[in-house]
Amino acid sequence: MRKKITIIGAGNVGASTAQLIAKEGLADVVLYDIAEGIPQGKALDIAEACPLWGSAVSVKGTNSYSDIKDSDVVVITAGFPRKPNMSRDDLLHANADVVKAAAGAIAKLSPNAIIIVVTNPMDAMAQLAWKTTEFSCRRVMGMGGVLDAARFRTFLAWELNVSPEDIEAMLLGGHGDQMVPLPRFTTVKGIPVTELMKKKRIDALIQRTRSGGAEIVGLLKSGSAYYAPAAATFQMIRSILHDEKRLLPCAAYLNGEYGVKDLYVGVPVILGKEGVEKVVEIKLAKEEKAMFKESCVSVRKLIKKLAI
Repeated sequence: MRKKITIIGAGNVGASTAQLIAKEGLADVVLYDIAEGIPQGKALDIAEACPLWGSAVSVKGTNSYSDIKDSDVVVITAGFPRKPNMSRDDLLHANADVVKAAAGAIAKLSPNAIIIVVTNPMDAMAQLAWKTTEFSCRRVMGMGGVLDAARFRTFLAWELNVSPEDIEAMLLGGHGDQMVPLPRFTTVKGIPVTELMKKKRIDALIQRTRSGGAEIVGLLKSGSAYYAPAAATFQMIRSILHDEKRLLPCAAYLNGEYGVKDLYVGVPVILGKEGVEKVVEIKLAKEEKAMFKESCVSVRKLIKKLAI
């Protein structure tokens, strides 16, 4: 029997994620949205492409939460997108209502699901989803680190004129602006980038990575990034469903790791069939510790604003 993945939110990120799942033939897909006709139309379009991809999965669009019943993985992408000059934090309260409603439906209808939160501000929304569902923290996580790492790998590949496949990037902290890069753990075929580039240039690429989402929002004028966020989400889903045990940077619940308690924030984890199967602790240098602590403080401020 095929696995079932529900995408809550049929906007650009949600629909693109559904497309990647269907094309791979990874699982049956349910695309949910409150807007009538939108999830149905996008699901039909994706379903009609499946014969061309050699995929036999089912793709269904719906406006009813009842269709998400017994999902194996649920991805929450629903919410309001960023606009120019708008930070992820500006979305806090508007998106909190959306995520809380979605999490409540998941808890009721898919109590054994693993949840991946994409909605911004992602770290805070992951914590809200976990609190609302009362699931094991291992089964609720946020997508952000995978995307930030992919952006960093892209910029490094362009700078060094190498394949991005040969670059492994590691980072910690909140998604985007609060990202904590770890250049000494970022390598090209095992060679640290600190040996291939000057610090000033690395710092410039780190800053571009931090503002990667804002750069795209500014270029699009209306809307935000969706191809790379969808690809990052898909990598996480595949690692879970195929039990790949990939080591990926995700927003995970910390209960003492890195000296942090009761907080969702980006750290390297092992993703497998149980969800977050292990938080991988890295020994941080003094400066890295300070940056990570600052990032955690920023995320915790958002949590306090939500009173969760």
